[in-house]
Amino acid sequence: MSPNGDFCSDIAVDSKRSINGSSRSWKETAKWKVREREALLDRFQGWRLQVPVPDSRTDVSAIPTSQLTSREKEIVLQDATSLVEALRDRRYTAVEVLKAFCHVATIAQDLTNCLTEIMFEEGLQRAAELDRHLEETGQVVGPLHGLPVSIKDHIRVKGHDTSTGYIAWAYKKVAAHDAVVVDILRKAGAVIYVKTANPQTLLSLETHNNIYGRTVNPFNRRLTPGGSSGGESSLIAVHGSPMGIGTDIGGSIRIPAAHMGLYGLKGSVGRLPHAGLEGSHDGMDAVVGALGPLATSARDLALFCRVMLQYEPWLVEPPLLEMPWRQNVIDGVGIPKQLSIAIMWDDGVVTPHPPILDALKRTKEALIAAGHDVITWEPLDHQEAWDLITRLYFLDGGEEYRETLKGEPVVPQSEWILSQVPNDGKPFTIAETFKLNLARETFRARVAAHWNQTVRRTSTGRPVDAVLCPAAPTLAPPHDTTRWWGYTSYWNLMDYPAVVFPTGRFKARDYTPTDVSGELSLGITRPRNAVEEFVRGQWVPRTYDNASVSLQLIGRRLNEERLLGILGVMEDAVRCSQVAYS
Repeated sequence: MSPNGDFCSDIAVDSKRSINGSSRSWKETAKWKVREREALLDRFQGWRLQVPVPDSRTDVSAIPTSQLTSREKEIVLQDATSLVEALRDRRYTAVEVLKAFCHVATIAQDLTNCLTEIMFEEGLQRAAELDRHLEETGQVVGPLHGLPVSIKDHIRVKGHDTSTGYIAWAYKKVAAHDAVVVDILRKAGAVIYVKTANPQTLLSLETHNNIYGRTVNPFNRRLTPGGSSGGESSLIAVHGSPMGIGTDIGGSIRIPAAHMGLYGLKGSVGRLPHAGLEGSHDGMDAVVGALGPLATSARDLALFCRVMLQYEPWLVEPPLLEMPWRQNVIDGVGIPKQLSIAIMWDDGVVTPHPPILDALKRTKEALIAAGHDVITWEPLDHQEAWDLITRLYFLDGGEEYRETLKGEPVVPQSEWILSQVPNDGKPFTIAETFKLNLARETFRARVAAHWNQTVRRTSTGRPVDAVLCPAAPTLAPPHDTTRWWGYTSYWNLMDYPAVVFPTGRFKARDYTPTDVSGELSLGITRPRNAVEEFVRGQWVPRTYDNASVSLQLIGRRLNEERLLGILGVMEDAVRCSQVAYS
């Protein structure tokens, strides 16, 4: 094993020799991958689920920690920030911390199907090295010394497959090098121990592929955990990882975070490292995804960003901006005592379901009670934004997706997004691409002006500091039924930073919606379009029982620190309101 912890298991090497160059069917390839994963998990039989759980049991969220010792449970219930402090103070060893999370991750896999590549053995070897280093030198290796971190499947980890949910890529994409984010994590002392499921094509807000199958929501297994970082959200939600790395080009960090009651950050392009990912449309710069963290606390989002930029990734990834992390902004420097927040209740295309409107109403009341200024955000052309971003997603008419998928069936959510391909499935010409790029910049300028003009309606004498809105029109929906990305993809088109945060859990029994009629001034009676008709038809309270309720906060481009600082002030207001109410 090399000093940086790289390792490749014998079973993976043997499997690649058996598969590469063969003419196996897609089902046989999938069977090999699953068998390989199960064989690696079976080396740790003591960590597997000891008592079978019937398929009829929908809420399995408490089971992954039920087999733990009290000390193991104490470890996994902490956030990443607390864990790195405890590891630095030698309250825990890196080995015992990793074992606790591996134990939970193994059970989480048995219940939710959230894992892909298993790296427990190399992780334990690395954790032991870190413990020896701390014992011998009295110094931690870096700011994340001993912290287990899970990695989304399409992010390269040296020596491991990067199949990315494609049968055609299985065993053909073994990484020769770590992605920049993984390299920095290793240098910072983090321990890489597992990769997590993403969907076929990645361009999906659910998590399902033909290699590993479907990942489910542990709070209600009839519902999706979101996508494309759904393996991450499902694992972190049941404490199988303290911090995970996802990516987002249309909502793929924020939707899984929202559906699983987690914190998730999509920064502006150029802030955080992005090189070393395996996905379709590499080199397409019309709309670019962002890499970011999913975690159980807002401070963990800041921890991740601070560590990433501490290692100056712009020196190895030229597109990145040289912008060191400004922790003092998160801590309050430059954050107004009286915030001005705009709430978008409805995007003009699909009205959110009642529990989401309830959460917006409660947050508004808490902000006002704390003395903050709250106005309504008037939605600006969300349908137009969707029509434009789908053109930017599919500049080649979807050709690369179709070519990669020709040897396997298309799963339902891939089929749905491919049905959105514009231009009759034909590639856009160079001249048309130029015009689309111009349309993107024109749209961005219009929205920026729209934001600036809020100064006319605020009481603070400045434009709003942030926009509060839903992350999706529904809570985590039943599998294969996600239909509207506009609450997240809009902000990808704008390249604005966005953070998702939890507000509670929905209980269907005796549910009574909050009266928000005064907030929705549209006078909506009939559905405005086919998508809204579909989403409205989904609203049956019992369908969403036990689902997480989350909201999304939007900031100005390249102002990630300010956004997280504002979130902290908002959450303080909500906590104070809850205390006063109780």
